[in-house]
Amino acid sequence: MTQRPRPSPALLRLFAAAPALLGALHAQAQTAPDTKPPAKEQIQQVEVKGAAVSYDARRNDTATKIVVTQEEILKNGDTTIAEVLKRLPGVTVGGVQGRGGDIRMRGLGSGYTQIMLNGEPAPAGFSLDSLSPDMIERIEVMRAATAEFSTQAIAGGINIVLKKAIVTAQREIKVGVQDDNGKFGTNTNFQLSDRKGPVSYAIGGGLTYGKFDRPAEIVTTGTTPAGVQNLSRRTGQTNTGVFEALNLSPRININLGPNDIVTSQSFVNVNRFRGDIKDRVNTLQGNAPRYSATDVHIASDVVLLRSDLTWTRKLAQGAKLEVKGGVNFNQRETEAPALQYYANNALALTRLVTSESTDKGFTTTGKYSTPLFEGHALATGWDAGYSKRDEDRIQRESSTVGAPVANLDQIYNADVTRLALYAQDEWTVTPRWSVYFGLRWEGIETRSEGNDYAPVSNKSSVWSPLFQTLWKLPGSKNDQVRLGLTRTYKAPGVNSLIPRRFASNNNSATSPDQTGNPLLKPELAWGLDLAFEHYLPGGGLMTASTFVRRIKDITRQQVALIDGLYVSRPVNAGTANTRGIELEAKLPLRSMYPAAPAIDMRANFSRNWSDLDSVPGPNNRLDQQTPVSGTVGADWKLDTMPLTLGGSFSFQSAGPVRVSVKQYAYAIPKRSLDLYGLWKFTPKTQLRVAVANALHQDNYAESTYVDTSSTLRDGTITPTSAVVRALLEMKF
Repeated sequence: MTQRPRPSPALLRLFAAAPALLGALHAQAQTAPDTKPPAKEQIQQVEVKGAAVSYDARRNDTATKIVVTQEEILKNGDTTIAEVLKRLPGVTVGGVQGRGGDIRMRGLGSGYTQIMLNGEPAPAGFSLDSLSPDMIERIEVMRAATAEFSTQAIAGGINIVLKKAIVTAQREIKVGVQDDNGKFGTNTNFQLSDRKGPVSYAIGGGLTYGKFDRPAEIVTTGTTPAGVQNLSRRTGQTNTGVFEALNLSPRININLGPNDIVTSQSFVNVNRFRGDIKDRVNTLQGNAPRYSATDVHIASDVVLLRSDLTWTRKLAQGAKLEVKGGVNFNQRETEAPALQYYANNALALTRLVTSESTDKGFTTTGKYSTPLFEGHALATGWDAGYSKRDEDRIQRESSTVGAPVANLDQIYNADVTRLALYAQDEWTVTPRWSVYFGLRWEGIETRSEGNDYAPVSNKSSVWSPLFQTLWKLPGSKNDQVRLGLTRTYKAPGVNSLIPRRFASNNNSATSPDQTGNPLLKPELAWGLDLAFEHYLPGGGLMTASTFVRRIKDITRQQVALIDGLYVSRPVNAGTANTRGIELEAKLPLRSMYPAAPAIDMRANFSRNWSDLDSVPGPNNRLDQQTPVSGTVGADWKLDTMPLTLGGSFSFQSAGPVRVSVKQYAYAIPKRSLDLYGLWKFTPKTQLRVAVANALHQDNYAESTYVDTSSTLRDGTITPTSAVVRALLEMKF
């Protein structure tokens, strides 16, 4: 077993010796500091708070929505968006705890959650890890789809909105350091903004540098049909490296007149990664694999550019027209030399893989909204885009001892064209009852051709009728009920459609080759959502919601033995039913007990179920679904000093899953504890200290393949580490 990694003693001593330096920006911002700020700043704070009180989108919008403000995003000292999202009700993060992963709602993985950037589907090659939390204005979590946004959101949608508002001149810089398993990292972010006449501008950016050391161990066992063990291997794996990133987000607003505004917003990310992966296989029983040791060095450079230009015009009688056009570019260059060894440590194979991929595309959206007549807010619009991917993968192998070699020249391209048209109407029937009607048509066409497969094409389109309603219960100012009925879908991704084959180093049933399936159909779903909301004084709330989804033509990975090798490919396999409940509570203690400490408590809980009719039970739930998840947290602002303390504990269950007739998966529950604190020296200078993944729990995941001749099981043990961060924040 690999020794559990721990933070360096130096930074742990720093954290233990400095509890007075802990605090939270969000809680501190709600109370004026002891030192009276200049009059201009005092007026600005009153304006911001007044705007927030005047309209609560979560409470008053007919379409259900959770809005996470910038204060909440920055409060815990997180460095990635995944860390922020994992605390939200109904949202979980896949992968190893503390390292990010795919974002899931309703416990569903495999792309059922739509991730959007400024209201549009994230461009090809985009990663949430490339966004610094400081660049984000707010996060919108939509449990039920609306016509304005893509209905490729069976589980729901998450919209990341970059900073837009430019109120006054701002100069801000944040300098941070961190320790991750003894590896040092830095993180620097800045914000600049100003206004001159009709022109205002803002630019945010950041520099990130970090090292990592992530060991793991893979335990492989095999048994006969009678249950007698005939195979035992232990593979030690080391994964070390360094990464560097630069991101910029410039924005310019030009006021052309009383009714016309032109806005330019761009996002640039440059990423450099260097890593080494080493596998060492120790065969204790049974046959050794073809290669008992592998050394791989990975050098990857990525450039991502996205730029949008928006024209907004206010028309007569409250109507408004908004037209946006954008371009995006993503280029990745990777070089991966590898050495593979036999069991006697003799060099068997030398491999060099070089690849280059380029994604280019453009998008255009338009929205016309008007109060058609009393009580109706009508909107119509379009959402269109085109993207083209070109990828080359060149593989060269050689051997001085006669090992089998494969030299490959894989060249392919893929085009994706999408178009959506929509109309929606929000109707205020009475002061207590409002309804939302929406209809969206969305079509996608994918074409691809390569030098090692015939041209393929896939076309799909979906009509999505949508209905949501909000009813504020009679006789109460704080109780309301929501109901939603939606038609959503999930189109297959480009990589799932292309029949390229990616070889495994040591092919087996639990480590198969990978290929796509050009015959995949989209998954279609009907959904029903119901929620009860009770609002408390001082920003508190208690909510209970439930949902049901029926998904047709579910896509899952199927492993088969083809020409002596195991191959995994996606297939459509039957119908699934999924359902769940979500509970959430926020309670500021002083809203109920004025003499209580200034503690804000929060908690959420989710329970999900599913079943797939094409897979026999038990445990035939959707692959990667999280059955139970929840978070409990608190923020405490001390009255006697400018200090705020807080933390949150998150839990995700897992357990056994029957993926197909022959495939099984298992994972242990994941627990994560995050602590943070803030000491506010002056109104413009503060120090934030945080510990992420304080429990540093080992992660364990297992994959099993069973047929008539044997059972093969791979279990991966991944130690994790607590990450200690310190961040100095200054405004000028």
